[in-house]
Amino acid sequence: MSNDEFHKIKRLPPYVFEQVNRLKASARAAGADIVDLGMGNPDLPTSKHVVDKLVETVQRPDTHGYSASRGIAGLRRAQAAYYDRRFGVKLNPNTQVVATLGSKEGFANMAQAITAPGDVVLCPNPSYPIHAFGFLMVGGAIRSVPVTPGPEFFHALERAVMHTVPKPIALVVCYPSNPTAEVVDLDFYRDVVAFARKHGIFVLSDLAYSEIYFDGVPPPSILQVPGAMDVCVEFTSMSKTFSMAGWRMGFAVGNERLIAALARVKSYLDYGAFTPIQVAATAALNDPDADAHIEEVRQTYKRRRDVMVESFGRAGWEIPVPRASMFAWAKLPEKFRELGSLEFSKLLIEKADVAVAPGIGFGEHGDEYVRLALVENEQRIRQAARKLRKFFDTADEVLHNVIPLSARG
Repeated sequence: MSNDEFHKIKRLPPYVFEQVNRLKASARAAGADIVDLGMGNPDLPTSKHVVDKLVETVQRPDTHGYSASRGIAGLRRAQAAYYDRRFGVKLNPNTQVVATLGSKEGFANMAQAITAPGDVVLCPNPSYPIHAFGFLMVGGAIRSVPVTPGPEFFHALERAVMHTVPKPIALVVCYPSNPTAEVVDLDFYRDVVAFARKHGIFVLSDLAYSEIYFDGVPPPSILQVPGAMDVCVEFTSMSKTFSMAGWRMGFAVGNERLIAALARVKSYLDYGAFTPIQVAATAALNDPDADAHIEEVRQTYKRRRDVMVESFGRAGWEIPVPRASMFAWAKLPEKFRELGSLEFSKLLIEKADVAVAPGIGFGEHGDEYVRLALVENEQRIRQAARKLRKFFDTADEVLHNVIPLSARG
């Protein structure tokens, strides 16, 4: 039996990022110097005091056993304290906070906890893949809604409730958005909460980029809205804020019933992250100098954003200025638009030694775009811009040699 005969595997399309990753690895093996703007993998180091706390804790044999699936008590208290400081939101660390193995795992296991076969979930398109595929893997169905906030977003929600059978059980929101970098204000969340309470729908909010913002306006939490706790759970991550992506440490907080369901599922699946990682994560959250560290991270991404927008623009590719997140969401240059994002991304690796994330990987409505991650330093971003300019100068010849769309299998 081949892999694609398994029921759950059949529900998953080919992971388009893997095609780009294979091409990238092949180019590097052949000696190419690829400027990698594809994966949102922070290149900044984790703070020394956090690493030191990990090293100190791992020396203690009593930390080497099974840990706590829902997170050690000190870590849950630290996350509750963060929400109080940052958002003015009060959380009970015993009933409204669960530590997760990154927000991705939290989303997947929440989907497992609340979804019956055939249940419908409203999900932005384009959106981070786990938002949709977490539910598809457990037998749910997805109905797409726009990612751009505004009247059309709420019209889509109303249509979904009126015309979807069975009625949707949940809505996913993600702002600052991965991949589009869009942001929302508290008024938007008020309308979302009002809609969800009116129709008896849960809201799952992904707030992984809460601290990466550039215009001086911190992104709000949906839990700041009165009544949100009745219907909402929010997922955050230490990956970007503290440059701890490989540590796999995140949180789900909010509605007690949903948090209890997630904790129950997790209790069957894992024993939580390695205790020294949880202790070090606690130290990061409780650090009195955390705000200064986070500001330094924020300024680094802002400088990179500004260099990318300016240098890529001079190279002939206009990049919209993201107000938050560590990504830019850029429309394919007009000459290449008919290729679609995957073929364009492959061309950039082959002809320009630059890797990007094809928008089609985030949903069919992303196919005219690519996502650019701010994970290379300013010098490397300028180097990418020079490579792009050289590539664009030969665009007509390159496109002439690309296999026509009609001839592709």
